[in-house]
Parts: sequence; C-alpha cells; structure tokens
Amino acid sequence: MRDAACVATCSSPTILAIDTAASICSVALARAGQLTEQAETVGHRHSERVLPMVQALLAGAGIEVSDCDAFAFGAGPGSFTGLRIACGVVQGLAYGAGKRVIAVGNLEALALAALREHAEMTTVLCAIDARMREAYCGVYEREADRLVERAAPALVAATNLVAYVERWAPDLMAGDALAAFADEFKSLTSPPPAVSMQAGAAAIAVCALPRWLAGQAIEPALAAPLYVRDHVALTIDERRTGRQHPA
Repeated sequence: MRDAACVATCSSPTILAIDTAASICSVALARAGQLTEQAETVGHRHSERVLPMVQALLAGAGIEVSDCDAFAFGAGPGSFTGLRIACGVVQGLAYGAGKRVIAVGNLEALALAALREHAEMTTVLCAIDARMREAYCGVYEREADRLVERAAPALVAATNLVAYVERWAPDLMAGDALAAFADEFKSLTSPPPAVSMQAGAAAIAVCALPRWLAGQAIEPALAAPLYVRDHVALTIDERRTGRQHPA
C-alpha cells in the first residue's frame, strides 16, 4: 500500500498499459489526464512488436520508463501466449523501474468500452471467441461511476450461449464472439442490442486508474494472467469425436 501523501500527489498518475490478449497488439499511456494508444494487428508477432511500440509511445510523450507510476496489462482471458507476453513485459518494466503492476481483466475492459459507447445501457454481457467452439463470457453492470462484475469470466460452450444470455438478460452484448457464433445467437427470443467490438490497452489503462488511486497496484512478482481455460487444445480423439467441454 502507498501512503496517503503519495495518493494525493499522484491523483493523475502516468500509467503505461499493454494488451496482447488477441491478434491486435496495443499499448497506451495515461498521463496528465490524457490517453494515447497505439495498436497494430500483429497475428502471432506480439513478442517482436510490443517493446518497439512501447518505446515509440514513450518517446512520443518525451518520457522514460522510469517516469511511469505503474504498469497495467490485459490479464485475460485470451490467447495463452499473448497473456504471458503482456504479463512478462510489464513485470520486466516494473522491476527495472522499481514500480508496481495492475492486472486488468480483458472482459472488464471490453465492458467499460462498450458502456462508454452506449451511455443509455446499464448491463453488458461480454463474449470473446475462445476457439474450440467456446466463448469467454462475463457480465458487468454500471453503478454510478463504478463498473461492477455480476458474472465472473467463464468459459461457455457455443451450445450454452443462448441459455447464458437468457439467464443474465443484459441490456447490451459486446465482443467478437457475436460474429463467431452468429448462428447460435439467432435463436434468442428477445436479443439485446449487440456490438461486435474489441477493447485494447486504452481501456486497460482507464480500468487501471481507480485501482491505482485505491492503492491496489501489486508487486511485479504477484502479477499473473487470468487463463480461465486450463485445457488449451482438443486432443486427436476429441477432434475426431467432436467432443466439447462444458461451460
């Protein structure tokens, strides 16, 4: 925990955020009330591009790594390799600068971005394509100026998506799973408005700010990805039989 004096003097901290959970690699800098983001579609080249992107972003702002107050990253769920890259990079930067880390869930960041675009909505169900005929899902609700998690990130089979949506009855749905599983969602009797969108490092940085102000940044060694799934690929027999994993 930081002392009260530090919180008072750092009410507008400099936070560097990184997200490599999907095919888009993005970095963002929140500084002096301003937010800057760079994003590239890199496929599987996150490890090649993320540090050059960080260096370019910091150079554009005229600051060094040591000038950052904290480092945030998209903790998942998402690509296993991507999550490890983001976590490892912010740990290295934080160790070198003697600073702390803030882990932000990717579904939470997506919820924030979706509700900011749709101010009239209150509850959003976020669904990200997890491959293997599954989706990472979570439900979030806006309460005053807070985002409250109603359903923690979970792995939901494509065949259970409609039941999941009907259970939570959100005002809004967001995420790339809406396009990936369009046929499944067609059977919804009263579908809520839906936006097929992604959220990157900028949303991660915005989510990280209140945690920093609340003294919730952690030591680099404690940072860890949120995988949700521990079964990363179908075996040959599972692919042959068409077996799916439960929600």
